[in-house]
Amino acid sequence: MPKLPLYNRDGEQVDEMEVQAALFGAPLKKGALYQTVVSQAARRRQGSASSKGRGEVRGGGAKPWSQKGTGRARHGSVNSPIWVGGGAVFGPKPHKYRNQVPKKMRRAALKSALSDKYNEGKLLVVDDFAIDSPKTKDMVALLDHLKVDGGALIVNAQSNLNVVKSARNLPKVKTILARQLNVLDILNYNYLVMSKDALQQVEEVFGG
Repeated sequence: MPKLPLYNRDGEQVDEMEVQAALFGAPLKKGALYQTVVSQAARRRQGSASSKGRGEVRGGGAKPWSQKGTGRARHGSVNSPIWVGGGAVFGPKPHKYRNQVPKKMRRAALKSALSDKYNEGKLLVVDDFAIDSPKTKDMVALLDHLKVDGGALIVNAQSNLNVVKSARNLPKVKTILARQLNVLDILNYNYLVMSKDALQQVEEVFGG
């Protein structure tokens, strides 16, 4: 079985943990990763962009000038798309960007993402974050001791406001719960830093 070193807050290895080969020794499936990332990114879009067609623009009830005799081109309405302030042609309308991916493909993609972090040595497990008060400098010190650079996704088993508040001012750091772990977040951050309890919860929820 694959093994991961267990670190304390000072970046010192205190133990070693065996992890599931199904989660951290899975083959890389680029197709599943791609489809899952596209689906997740699409679901995060608001889809609220909206424009008015010529029938929705205010005004335009009267013909701007006579059909003939003026020497100018004929026009029927100032709401025409070729007029400034007129309606948009095939403009955006609110809709949902949904792209459903099968459950087995999502699981395969998650296992691929976790295994890739494991193989790159960018999956770190800490026995306990143990931040007693919300201080950004404590989180910075923790990441420095673990030699984390280029951003980190911090995964905790239970909601901890001290951890969340200590990390939220760091531009390349995000905190989530173990049950919220997803492919897009894993790939968006250079390192994956998990508590011991979070790792065990991930194995219970996504393993097998």
